[in-house]
Amino acid sequence: MPDRPVLYVLNGPNLNLLGVREPEIYGRETLADVQALCERAADGATVVFHQTNHEGVLIDQVHEAREKADALVINPAGYGHTSVALLDALKTLTIPVVECHLSNPAARERFRHRSYVSAVAAGVVSGFGPMSYELAVKAALGLAQERSQAADRSV
Repeated sequence: MPDRPVLYVLNGPNLNLLGVREPEIYGRETLADVQALCERAADGATVVFHQTNHEGVLIDQVHEAREKADALVINPAGYGHTSVALLDALKTLTIPVVECHLSNPAARERFRHRSYVSAVAAGVVSGFGPMSYELAVKAALGLAQERSQAADRSV
């Protein structure tokens, strides 16, 4: 892992509407607020932050992370419950993946209880609002650091 690790934070559909879309569920913070929180939590790591409403673009961003990132935080939003294609893209990664949600999907509608992303994630952080991202960033970078140290010891 380089001196300055690279963390990708990917966000799925409708997260561009944070702060205005269902604030009683998702809060009043904007996606820009979440990005700033992630950058602070990353403590010097390079944060590559993306949001898209398009499944194929999200998959392309996962492919990019495969080549350029040391760890990945992903809030797949609705695609977590529906996209086998996203799961297949995430399965190609060898870096730590942490799934992140602002709300707690297990406490919401039944269809939100299953996430395809969870099958490949090292862990899931959900239900803490924007703090979910902070916790996910710290976890993903911690896992990447452990992985790097283990690799160094094996050499």
